[in-house]
Amino acid sequence: MRIGAGRAKGREIGVRKAFTRTGDEEELRPTSAKVREAVFDIIRDRIQGARFLDLYAGTGGIGLEALSRDAAEVVFVELGDLRTRLIRSLLSEFNFRERAVVIRAEACAFIRKEIKKGIIYDIIFIDPPYGSEELVKALGFIGESAMLAEDGIVIAEHFSKRLLPDAFNGLRIKKRYRYGDTTLSLYRR
Repeated sequence: MRIGAGRAKGREIGVRKAFTRTGDEEELRPTSAKVREAVFDIIRDRIQGARFLDLYAGTGGIGLEALSRDAAEVVFVELGDLRTRLIRSLLSEFNFRERAVVIRAEACAFIRKEIKKGIIYDIIFIDPPYGSEELVKALGFIGESAMLAEDGIVIAEHFSKRLLPDAFNGLRIKKRYRYGDTTLSLYRR
């Protein structure tokens, strides 16, 4: 997997170890290059200077791409120890450490803490394991909070056969993009 554009364009994200199942960690399903490119086509005009939240970060590919494309800050949230260490290593290797925070936590617990702190994000990317209910829970928490900027966007990556509701509290669907088995659902306040 490689960074597609920006300052780190072409740099490889060495993720082989992250694909190994260890302990209770879920098997990894990284965002494909085609879908990753689509995500950044969608947010192309918004990424520069944005505060970006990468929930269920996995190998960190989406957040690293955001940093490469000049996001002001990226917060990576990943529960797996091996994966959080991999993300930290890649941040150092790409010289992105000063614009990133890596949090080892369960995503919904992290969201609840951020809500209490009043932290606001411009772009939130959510990509939990496809078979879990985490996406619905996370979108619900985000929708009922003020953690998304007024003109912010939430991009949810999910299995195409799963149709998400058009609304989650304060969030409303704006568009769905389908790429084979993967759908990106775009929500706004």
